This record gives sequence, structure tokens and C-alpha cells, in this order.
Amino acid sequence: MSNNSSSNEDSELALFHAAMQGVEPLTANNKAIICKPKVPPIPRRGNIFLEETEHGTLSDHIAITIEQGDDWSFIRPGMSHQTLRRLRRGHWKIQGNLDLHGLTRDQARQELSVFLAVCIQNKFRCVRIIHGKGLGSKNREPVLKTRIGNWLMQFNEVLAFCQAKPEDGGSGAVLVLLKINM
Repeated sequence: MSNNSSSNEDSELALFHAAMQGVEPLTANNKAIICKPKVPPIPRRGNIFLEETEHGTLSDHIAITIEQGDDWSFIRPGMSHQTLRRLRRGHWKIQGNLDLHGLTRDQARQELSVFLAVCIQNKFRCVRIIHGKGLGSKNREPVLKTRIGNWLMQFNEVLAFCQAKPEDGGSGAVLVLLKINM
């Protein structure tokens, strides 16, 4: 019986070699290809000065201080600081993006209101807002960064926000954690 088993293995090996004739192995580059899924941006409306959002007009004149620098962040009073830590570490998947590069203050305010209304309606938990690093501005400072922080705090649905990780935009972007209404 072992003789018959041996001949079966030999014939299978011969069939395998015949099937693989002319095949060359791929060269190994010892690199893993990791594809981070891209989050599609929510498209802008054609005319951004359309109707007021349900949140009304966002004020530029609210005297609220946000921590500036590398640790630029906000957390709604009563929320755990663990929540802010989780947001910084990427605990929640980014579900939406808004890029405000090149917009005026008024355009950015309107776009932000519309974007957040859409995100809240779609029950997005975590979104990214790209405000830019200000490299093209007159003083090479981010023009929209502080304004966006003040505007975000005016939305009750914004639980926390912080500067994005370098791979998500770094000091030119902010991650926003939204309250999901059931």
C-alpha cells in the first residue's frame, strides 16, 4: 500500500511541476502595502450664501479662549478628559471632511454651518475640518484656526475638538467629536 501511495504522490508532484513550468516567482520587496481608506468630502453647495442653518448665525465676537499651541483643544464642560484623549489618539474613524482652504471668513462660517448640519443629520461621530496652516497668509499665520474653534464651541452638538494628528493634517486641521442624537 505504501508503494501505491508513493506513486500517487510522485504523479501529483509531476502534475504540479508540469503545471508550474515557465512560472517565475515574484520578487519579494519585504514591504507591506497598507491602504488607508479615503473619506469622501461632502461637496460644497453651488451658492454658499443660501438660507441660514438651523443653528443661526455664528458669532465672531464671543470672548472664549481656546488653548493654543501644540495642544489646541476644547472639551465641553461635563465631558470626561478621557474623551479628548481618545479623540487625539484616533479612537473614532473620521467620517467626513471639510476643506476651507482659500475661503473668506464669511464663506468659511457658512460652509462650516452647512457641513455640521449635514454631519449631524447623517449621525457622523467624528469629522475633520481643514483650515490650513496659514502659509499663504500675509503674516504666515492660520487665519481661520481660532475663528473655527470659536464657531465650533457655539454648536451644542460639538462635544470636543483637537488638533489633528500629523497624518490627518496636523496643525492645519482639527478633529471634531459630535454628539449623536438618537
